Order: sequence, then C-alpha cells, then structure tokens
Amino acid sequence: MQIEPQAFDRVLSSMCTEPHPVAREAAERFLATNPGDPGTYPTVSALEDEAIERLGEIAGLDEPAGYVASGGTEANVQAVRIARERADSSRPNVVMPESGHFSFRKAADVLGVELRIVPTDDRHRATVEAVRATVDDDTALVIGVAGTTEYGRVDPIPELGEIARSVDAMFHVDAAWGGFVLPFTDYEWHFGHAPVDTMSIDPHKMGQAAVPAGGLLVRSPELLDELAVDTPYLESTSQATLTGTRSGAGVASAVAAMDELWPAGYRRQYVRSQNNAEWLADALKKRGYAVVEPSLPLVAADVDRGTFEALRAKGWRLSRTAADELRIVCMPHVTRTMLASFVGDLDRLEVRASVPVASDD
Repeated sequence: MQIEPQAFDRVLSSMCTEPHPVAREAAERFLATNPGDPGTYPTVSALEDEAIERLGEIAGLDEPAGYVASGGTEANVQAVRIARERADSSRPNVVMPESGHFSFRKAADVLGVELRIVPTDDRHRATVEAVRATVDDDTALVIGVAGTTEYGRVDPIPELGEIARSVDAMFHVDAAWGGFVLPFTDYEWHFGHAPVDTMSIDPHKMGQAAVPAGGLLVRSPELLDELAVDTPYLESTSQATLTGTRSGAGVASAVAAMDELWPAGYRRQYVRSQNNAEWLADALKKRGYAVVEPSLPLVAADVDRGTFEALRAKGWRLSRTAADELRIVCMPHVTRTMLASFVGDLDRLEVRASVPVASDD
C-alpha cells in the first residue's frame, strides 16, 4: 500500500491528536489482543483494570469501575442504556443541554427513549432552570457536559447533579474531551464534586492515547450489571461492553500514556494548549473578529464562510459551530508556530480581499 496517513500539521478541527510515542509503541505490541475475551487474554484484561484505576484517579472516583470503550459515543450510549434499564418508567426520558454531543441523539434513537433538549445560556452552558423545569418523574437520566464540543464550556455540574437526584434520575457527565484538562482548572466537574453516576472520558483525545481508546466510568460496579449479557462460547461467561471484540491497542496505549504523563505531563500540556488558545483568540480579536473566550483550549470566532472556505483551500482542516462560527481546537499537536502560520494565511486573505478590482473604464 503506497498511500500515507494524513499529517497533523494543518489539522485544527479534530479532538483527536497524534499519540504519544510510548502510547504508539504500546498500541503496536497489543494490537492483536482482545480485552473483550478476558479469559483468553488475561494480560490485556489486567491492563484494562489498570486503565480504569488511572481514569478513576483523574476523575475523582475512589473505587472506579468501567471499561475502555471505542470512544465517547459508545460510552454515552452505554450511559443512556444503563439509565433506561434502571428507570422505573415505561416512558423514560433523558434531559440534556443543546450543547450535548450528537451521540446522545443516536442513543435515544437506538434505545427508544425520549430525548429532551434544553437551551444553553449566553455563556453556552446548560441553563439550570430550564433543566429543572424539564425533568419529571419519567426522567431516567440528566446529562451535563464538561468540555463541550463546540465551545469547550463546562456545565454547572453540581447543580445538575442535584436536579437529577431530586427526581431520582441518574446523572451522566460527558467529559470525553475535557477530562484530561479539567484536573488542572478550578472547575467542579467530576465524581468528587457532584453525585455523578456515569462518565465518558477519552484517553485518545487530550490523553494522547492511540485511537480507539475511550472510557466509561461508573460510580458503582453494580451499574455495569445493567449491560451484562451471557457469552457462553467465550472463556469468560458474561460481557458488559457494547462492541464485543476490541483491540488491546487502545487499552495498552491508554495505560502507557497515563503512566508517562499523569499528572505533570498533562499539566504542562494543558498550560501550553490553553496559552495557545488564548494567543489565537487575542490574534483574532485584534483583527476585528468576535471571539468566544476560550475557557478551555478551544476557540470559536465569527470568521465568514468565504474566508473559511479559502483557508480550507489552503489545506487547513477546519470546522464550524452550529451558529456558523469558525472552530479551532488547540490539541497537543497544535503548536504556536502552526497557529502563527494559520493567522498569516488569514492576513494574506484579508489583504487580497481588500485590494480593489481594477475598473475597465
């Protein structure tokens, strides 16, 4: 095969990144193992237990349980599934802010639950009063986001947790992207801050593990019983995961990355990424763009569609928010030099656009 994978030197839209070298090496060594069959592959199964212990430490969970999933989508679907199975209602509903990830729409469709979406406030966070007004006795799950996909915002997690408890619903926090940067901030977002039951947290995002390496954490191992199915033809007799067969690459790379980087390496990475986001936000503001201030390493700005498409034509991998703003995620592979090059291209496009077209008169 001659084709080469795409380089990351112009990727500004992705919440995935280049894996750390130790994570890459571990992924290659465990590529052919299957943690979905722990009886046959006990070594990678033990590594998965270690991965969950590490994730629990990051997420404020003293006695963690869960598994290494394919990513945030699987973890979010499984959280909805747990809540549906535990609901004391024939018509369960799930309440989430409009900033919630699209995977919850998939989950609601597949699992046959009603999804109730509430507005966010002017800071792009879940509106607590709207959530309180929307939950009822049929609510099985309330969702909060700790690091939203479009703006990098952190919902008022403790308040949302209390609302969930008030109607005897479960509470899920989607920290798939934010989980590896929030430990170095003052935000309240994890199991130690609020009555969180389940959480998605992805080592293959800011954790620098190889794809796929997501994480589903649960406060109590009994919650995984809601997912268990019999697996009589395997050496292990039951399984709680969604995908079944999984490569051990994700498990091993997650452990290797966390061994190498937690906590000091991740702290340095967060500081660098946040500084880069703030530098970019300032550069865009100086050029007259309205910018959503980056509370985490993610920048959104009102760059017009024509300029956006011209930047994409220059090879920049960019995306837009639902409100049609430019969106840039300052992942570990995004350097200041890379951002300066991007701003330079933006400046050249602005100069070109400002040059008057010669008249034939």
